[in-house]
Amino acid sequence: MNTIAAVLRAWMREGRPFALASLIGTTGSSPRPLGTALAVDGQGAAVGGVSGGCVEAAVYLRCQEVLETGTPAIESFGYSDDDAIAVGLTCGGTMDVLIARVEPDDAAIAAALDAILDGEPVTLVRAAAGDRLGQAVAITAHGFSGPLELGATDLPAASGRTGEYAVEVHTPPPRLLVYGAIDFAGPLVRFAKQLGYRVTVCDARPVFATDTRFPEADEVIVDWPHRHFDTITVDADTAICVLTHDEKFDTPLLERALASAAGFIGAMGSRATNRARLARLRDTGVPEAALARLRSPIGLDLNGRTAEETALSILAEITAVRNGAAAGFLTEARGPIHR
Repeated sequence: MNTIAAVLRAWMREGRPFALASLIGTTGSSPRPLGTALAVDGQGAAVGGVSGGCVEAAVYLRCQEVLETGTPAIESFGYSDDDAIAVGLTCGGTMDVLIARVEPDDAAIAAALDAILDGEPVTLVRAAAGDRLGQAVAITAHGFSGPLELGATDLPAASGRTGEYAVEVHTPPPRLLVYGAIDFAGPLVRFAKQLGYRVTVCDARPVFATDTRFPEADEVIVDWPHRHFDTITVDADTAICVLTHDEKFDTPLLERALASAAGFIGAMGSRATNRARLARLRDTGVPEAALARLRSPIGLDLNGRTAEETALSILAEITAVRNGAAAGFLTEARGPIHR
C-alpha cells in the first residue's frame, strides 16, 4: 500500500470511496510482497496492483463489485491444471486477496495512510474471517484507530496471517544518503525515490547542493559530509553513496561511515582512486574488517557510461545487497525467481 498511499489519501480527502484489494497470503512463487494493494474508485480509476499482472483484471472486476455492494470478500487465485482457462498465477503460486470498500471517513485506513506518508511505522490489522470481515484497526505511535477490537491477540512482527486476522506491518522507508551533488547524483536521486527511498543529498558546495538541481530529494544539505554525518543516526536500512571522490571530503566521511551500522556503504571512483582511498583510510587507523565493508568502485558491472546507467548500476547493487542476492543473470540461474 506504500506506493499508492498518496493517491488513496487524496481520494479520501475528496470524499471518494474506493475498493481496496490487499494481498494477505501467498504460497509458492509470488511476485509481490504481502500488503501490496490495488485500489479502484467509483469512476473506475485503478492504482497499484497485487500480482505483477497475472490476475489484475479479475481483481479489478471484483473490486468494482465490492465497491457497489459494500460486501467484503476474500478471493483466492492460483494456477489450476484442471482448468487451463482459469485466471491464475501461471508462475505457479497462489495468493489470497482481501477486498473491502473504504469510506472517506474510515479512521483505520486514514491513520495507516497518514503514518506511511509521514514516514512513521504503522501496523494495519484487518479481520480476515467471520462477521467482522474487512474491519480494521491501525496501530501507530499515537495509539489505535478504527473499529476492530483485538483483545489479547499477539501480533507478528512482520506482515502475515495470525488466526482470523491479516496483518500488514509498514516500516519507515529506507534512507539513501548521497554525498556529492555531482551530475551522477541527479538520476540516482530520481531512481531512488521511485524505489521508495527517503533521499538526502549533501555537499559542501552551495552552488551545487540546491533544490533546483535535486527537486526530487527529500532534503538537500549544504555542509561538509562528515559534519552532516555526525548529526544523524543510521541503521541497517541506510545506504550511503559517496560520489565526491575527493579525499578532503571522502576520508573523514568514510572513517565515520565504516564504523557505523549502515547497511550499504559505497564510493565512486576508478580502481586506482579506490586503492589510494583505501591506503589513506588505513593510515587513519580504519581496521581491515571495516574496510572490507566498502563497496568501491560502486555499482554492478553494466558497462554503462551515462549518468542514468551509472545510477541504475548503483541502485542495482544496493538492491542486491539489501536482498542478499548474488545479482547474476536470471537466465543463467537455477531455482525459484522469488525467494
